[in-house]
Amino acid sequence: MPELNKEQIKEIIPHRKPFLLVDEVTEIEPGKKIKAIKYVDRDEYFFEGHFPSNPIMPGVLLVESIAQAGAISLLSLDEHRHKIALFAGIDRVRFKRIIRPGDKLEIDVKCLQFRKGVGKARGTVKVGGVLACSAEIMFALQ
Repeated sequence: MPELNKEQIKEIIPHRKPFLLVDEVTEIEPGKKIKAIKYVDRDEYFFEGHFPSNPIMPGVLLVESIAQAGAISLLSLDEHRHKIALFAGIDRVRFKRIIRPGDKLEIDVKCLQFRKGVGKARGTVKVGGVLACSAEIMFALQ
C-alpha cells in the first residue's frame, strides 16, 4: 500500500501528465528521504521517438524522476508547501542499465543538505534491485 498515491503526489508537486514521473510513494521522511515508484508503460510519449523499434527511456528522464521524488519529500514539509523546486545543478550522473517498457523504477532519494533555500540530494533508480542510474542534484526553492 503506497503512502502517497498519484493524486496525493499531484497535490504536492506541480508536474502533470505527460511529465509526472512518480506514480506512488512507498516511504517518506519529509525533508530527509523518500522511496518512490514509476511504472514505465509502453504508451509513454517518449518511446514514440526514442527509439520506435528499440524503445529506451531517455536517461535525462531518470534524473528527472530522482528530482521529482526529492521535491515530493522536501515540499511535504509544511514550511515548503506550495513552493516549486528547481534544478540548480546535476553532478556525478551515471547510467548503468537500459530502461524499457514494463520496467518498475525504484527511486530512492536522500537529502544531503538544505540551507537558505538551496539544497543537495543524492538519488538512485533501480529496477529489480539492480542500479540503473545514480545522480547528485542541487535544487533551489522558489
